[in-house]
Amino acid sequence: MALLQDTPLTRGLRKQLIKDLQDKGFHDLPILKAFAEVPRHFFLPPIFLQQAYSDVAFPIEAGQTISQPSTVAYQTLLLQLEPRQKVLEIGTGSGYQACILASIGATVYTIERQMKLFNATKALLNNLPYRIICRFGDGTLGLPQEAPFDRILVTAGAPEIPKNLLKQLVIGGKLVIPVGDGETQTMTRVTRLDELTFETEQFQDFRFVPLIGKQGW
Repeated sequence: MALLQDTPLTRGLRKQLIKDLQDKGFHDLPILKAFAEVPRHFFLPPIFLQQAYSDVAFPIEAGQTISQPSTVAYQTLLLQLEPRQKVLEIGTGSGYQACILASIGATVYTIERQMKLFNATKALLNNLPYRIICRFGDGTLGLPQEAPFDRILVTAGAPEIPKNLLKQLVIGGKLVIPVGDGETQTMTRVTRLDELTFETEQFQDFRFVPLIGKQGW
């Protein structure tokens, strides 16, 4: 069970995290403000309290991980997110990334395929003050009933870009997804230019858990 208490100690650790992110080149003020606001230790077992604000990934339920803060910041930066945009997150995981997006001002739809993890994270998010709608299912199919989305963020490594997700972007919308069939994946951003045209950009390499589903692994 997450420790839902924010103390002078954890607030101090969070200030150090902000400094660490700035030292690594992250200077986007809305993103830094979100990291300052969202207590990462809420999303981890209490045993990890002292390490919760280190720039490292941790294991969570169902063989998944909570990404290191710099990876969360990097994906968020690539989204070029604006307040009041509608975002679909594929892979709810711990819920931390969804809360970062919601803290910036987005309305977040998030989908998780691991039932045990979905139930635990949904219960946690229900106790937090963010606009996050949780859904259970195959994230590679997206949420066509709620589409279109201004932004789509995938938090697991895909062998290729799921076509269903591309179809669910608005014109001008952006999809950020790690893509690759080896041990590492290349962070990729796709912008929908019109009904049939998409622009693809590639960035740094990362290592994510695999994206499982009909259009994943």
